[in-house]
Amino acid sequence: MKISRLWVQLLLVMLVFFTPKGHVAVKAFTGTYGINYGRIADNIPSPDKVVTLLRAAKIKNVRIYDFDHSVLQAFSGTGLDLVVGLPNGYLKEMSASADRALTWVKENVQVFLPETRIVGIAIGNEVLGGGDLELWAALLGASKNIYNATKELQLTDIQVSTAHSQAVFANSYPPSSCTFKEGVTQYMKPLLEFFSDIGSPFCLNAYPFLAYMGDPNTIDINYALFQSTKGIYDQKARLHYDNMLDAQVDAAYAALEDAGYKKMEVIITETGWASRGDQNEAAATVENARTYNYNLRKRLAKKKGTPLRPKIPLKAYVFAVFNEDSKPGPTSERNFGLFKADGSISYDIGFSGLKSSSAASSLLSLEV
Repeated sequence: MKISRLWVQLLLVMLVFFTPKGHVAVKAFTGTYGINYGRIADNIPSPDKVVTLLRAAKIKNVRIYDFDHSVLQAFSGTGLDLVVGLPNGYLKEMSASADRALTWVKENVQVFLPETRIVGIAIGNEVLGGGDLELWAALLGASKNIYNATKELQLTDIQVSTAHSQAVFANSYPPSSCTFKEGVTQYMKPLLEFFSDIGSPFCLNAYPFLAYMGDPNTIDINYALFQSTKGIYDQKARLHYDNMLDAQVDAAYAALEDAGYKKMEVIITETGWASRGDQNEAAATVENARTYNYNLRKRLAKKKGTPLRPKIPLKAYVFAVFNEDSKPGPTSERNFGLFKADGSISYDIGFSGLKSSSAASSLLSLEV
């Protein structure tokens, strides 16, 4: 078939004017619900049995905090979407050497593809909320080098991102007044520019539990637990909030807009409620944890946005699969798990078929 010179010229013009500028956004999240699989514990099941548990619970989106090969291998052929973590301790090394970043991606990501569905790489965790300024300075370089390595290896379906705590904000009440802390801004803005350019979201670790624990005399616990309450009214934005998580997310959106990144999506990379705590952590109870996580699942299942961004369905990874008995800090830090070490549920939030300890033990005895 002959194609006229006019058509060839027209096609060339279309390529020039309609090829997307910058980078195409990569989607690393299916649906709206995921879970964090932490392993700072000496009594939890092996990774292959955890995979069995997650599949039985129909949880597809999973985040880990490292790149342990036994975990990556266990997820092979399962169809679960996995985000691997580059721990904070590797940031300086990866920032200093593009070659080292390339080697790391080859050895810890590429080699497991496509059997293991690695859909994202999380660069550090809550770096700008900590106090190590050397890590702050290394975060952008590490992110760029890891991202460039994925491009060089043609791993075009892997999203690169980093998660922030709420410590990066100067204020969050009311949500519309939220801005980034002055000391954080010089590091945050270049990060936002880079992640905006490659189409990555702003990843937020948001805990109404921690906010309530910090000010229990002022905050209505029903507001934190998605229970019936009068909520709050943001006079500036003229928006009503009936739960704290939506307010925390919209505070992040307000800070992004103030920084010049109105179109960047916010995804919750951690949220949860402790089921046990110390004497000064009275809100850390099984009933409160069950209420929060049950209502969170219901809220995410609606696939709706927040008052400020109603057209962007909220997505969240709950924290976490298991209680982690080796974590340091207060008792609450070791008691965020939805499941017990034997695979039984810590409390019922609607996972069908996962009820009693005996049933879970039978389940975990099966092969993946």
